[in-house]
Amino acid sequence: MHDVNNVHLHASEDDFFVFYKPAGVSFHSEQCAGFVVLAEEFVNEKLYPVHRLDKVTSGLIILARNKEAAAEFTSLFSAHQVNKFYLAVSDAKPKKKQGWIKGDMQKSRRGAFKLLTSQTNPAITRFYSKSIRPGLRAYLLKPFSGKTHQLRVAMKSLGAPILGDSTYAGSEDERTNLHAYALQFSYKGQLKEYRCDYTLGAHLNEVFNSDEFKEWTAPWTLDW
Repeated sequence: MHDVNNVHLHASEDDFFVFYKPAGVSFHSEQCAGFVVLAEEFVNEKLYPVHRLDKVTSGLIILARNKEAAAEFTSLFSAHQVNKFYLAVSDAKPKKKQGWIKGDMQKSRRGAFKLLTSQTNPAITRFYSKSIRPGLRAYLLKPFSGKTHQLRVAMKSLGAPILGDSTYAGSEDERTNLHAYALQFSYKGQLKEYRCDYTLGAHLNEVFNSDEFKEWTAPWTLDW
C-alpha cells in the first residue's frame, strides 16, 4: 500500500525517477523542505527537476538523475512530447462535457489567473468528462501547453471549478481535487507509460473506484 501522505518513488529508471507528490507539498522549499529536497532525501542522490506541479496538485512527477537526462527532458517538454493526463473533480454542471478550452491567460488578483477570449499565445487544454453520480463529475484533462494554473483556470471557465479549489471559486472540500494521473513519452527510443490511481481525497478515490473510470485506465489510447 502506498503512503499517500508522503513523497514516494513510483517508478525507477536508469536516467530518471517518477515520484508521487502528495497534495499540499510545495515544489520548491517554502518554510519547510520542498518536494525536490524530500525526493533527494528519499533516494539519497542529487536530482534535477524538469517540470513541476502546483502545491495543491498531487500525482506523478519526473526527476532526472543526471544533467544529460535533464537536458533531454527539457527538450521533450519544450517540444510538447510528454503527454500529461490529469484527473479533476467538480460538483458543478459544465458548459460542455468534452472538447477544447483555448485562450490567452492573464494575471488576475491575489495570485490567480483568468482566461481571455484572445488567442495570441493561448493555453490549450482538451478534456473528457463523466458523471460519477448526481453532483459529482470527473474530468480527464490533457494540457497541450504548460501555463501556470492552466487546468484550474480552464475548469473555472467551463463553469465547473475544481472541487476544493477556493482560489478559483470551487466548493469547499478537504483538498483541491486535481491529480497528475498519467504520463506517456518516448525516451531514448523506448515508450514509457506511467499511471497513478491512488492519492488522498474521498472524491478522487470515489472516481478511481467507479465503473466509469475504467474507460480511462489507459488515457493515451483515447482520441486526443
